[in-house]
Amino acid sequence: MDEAQLVAAAKRGDRRAFDAIVAGHAPRLIRLASRMLGGEADAEDAVQNAMASAWLSLHRFDSDKPMGPWLTTITINKCRDAMRGRSLRRFFRQGEDDSAEMIADPAPGQDRRLSDRQMLLLVQREITRLPRRLREPFVLVTFDGRSQAEAGAILGISEKAVETRIYRARSRLREKFENF
Repeated sequence: MDEAQLVAAAKRGDRRAFDAIVAGHAPRLIRLASRMLGGEADAEDAVQNAMASAWLSLHRFDSDKPMGPWLTTITINKCRDAMRGRSLRRFFRQGEDDSAEMIADPAPGQDRRLSDRQMLLLVQREITRLPRRLREPFVLVTFDGRSQAEAGAILGISEKAVETRIYRARSRLREKFENF
């Protein structure tokens, strides 16, 4: 069955059809959420929550449109929820000292792969620290492979706004890593 047939079956309550739709989109959505949240476990939780929400609101999905952008939007919203939860937890942990986990070891490791992995984690952490309005279009275009027009449609902003925000995100990241 093609996706349109799967959507029609899922709207009639066929859970297997919905599972088939999810199976086709889940790896991409997990990569997207991982870039947004900075961790695989958090990403899997966000995507699982997004798919549960999608199942519950499937009756509102416009079958004339592609399913991918709809699922992407729901996933981004769940990532936003997760980030708000983090902010709230941080607020209540104000007195605790968590600065040690924010400081990277400046000395490279013995093994080149370890060093590369550390750099990748550092870049990922900096991406998650970008303001949401910069991070979302940057991740959608750079990692999810969306065009600027598609990212704009998903986020509800103009293509030019997407272009500007990606430029600003890259500039901020470049500033962070100028001395590396």
